[in-house]
Amino acid sequence: MKQPSAIVIGAGIVGLATARALAIRGYKVTIFERNERAVGASIRNFGMIWPIGQATGPLFDRAMLSRSIWKEICTEANIWHDEVGSLHMAYHDDELQVIKEYVDVNHLHRDCSVLTPEQTLAKSPAVNPDGLKGALFSSEEMIVESRVAVGQVAKYLADKYDVEFHWNTAISEIQHPKVISGNRNWEADEIFVCSGADFETLYPELFLSLEISKCKLQMMRLVSQPGDWRIGPALCGGLSMIHYPGFQAAASLPALRKRYEEQYATQLKWGIHVMASQNGSGELTIGDSHEYGLVHDPFDKEFINTMITAYLHTFANFKDWKLMQSWHGIYPKMMNGETELIRDIEPGVTVINGVGGNGMTLSFGLCEQYFASREK
Repeated sequence: MKQPSAIVIGAGIVGLATARALAIRGYKVTIFERNERAVGASIRNFGMIWPIGQATGPLFDRAMLSRSIWKEICTEANIWHDEVGSLHMAYHDDELQVIKEYVDVNHLHRDCSVLTPEQTLAKSPAVNPDGLKGALFSSEEMIVESRVAVGQVAKYLADKYDVEFHWNTAISEIQHPKVISGNRNWEADEIFVCSGADFETLYPELFLSLEISKCKLQMMRLVSQPGDWRIGPALCGGLSMIHYPGFQAAASLPALRKRYEEQYATQLKWGIHVMASQNGSGELTIGDSHEYGLVHDPFDKEFINTMITAYLHTFANFKDWKLMQSWHGIYPKMMNGETELIRDIEPGVTVINGVGGNGMTLSFGLCEQYFASREK
């Protein structure tokens, strides 16, 4: 019996997750990436595998499946990862109330708890103690260094499953079973387009017909903290609770949102909620903002970074706040409430896209579930 073959366009996290799901099912997989390595949204993020952001139910289950796949790959490939969990701090009674309601609803479904101020400070020396009322702790969040890990996952797939990579190869046209790059072409039984915001290049009419937009986010990195000082869990302020769907289970969330809309109107206008994660060498990744539109200003806004840092000071005390890098990323996001875009363009050609800002958290689980469903 002939081995089935597949071509995947895009070596970001969705493309790698697609390649893995195909390879473990016996496909000969070839990946085409227009750059010499992945340089898009897949490496421009916190490196957070973030189940707490997903509502209990199918998406939380998908996030936990992704986490298990990440853990398996990181362990096998010796990729740095840190199962630190997360802390969401409360400095006002309404924030603490949302946290208590969240735990009441979710504690039977996930490992989460309400911490006292003393317990919070014991979890992380980086938490600002001034006015601290408590925190939500979740053990399930994991950090990778995405700008390194994505390339390491590609190498893992090449080594373990003989996935073939064609770097610096932009696919300009698809005529199933062919993909075409200039005067070269390759063939496969199935073709999967996982090229993030770039998929409009291949299918402009489809892109324009969809309720899809692009999100620009601004992020920063602070220098390695002195003396191997670690912050412990990823840290979040209250604004993150109105950003992530997982917190909609709390009945008091609308009241908290109303206060934030008055107190933090400018921050919310620019989609700012603030988080911090730490990589293996002690550097801190902080952010971020969210600007939606089909075309974005290529120049970052200093006032956005200033607002991010100012809000971060309300819940975090770091040893060294020196800025090391700043950047922005752009990812496609469905604007109709859908959490992903999976579309059969023609027999043998499928777009997998539109996971929004949840690529690190959901991609492995999404692709595993999708290909498992095709086997039924």
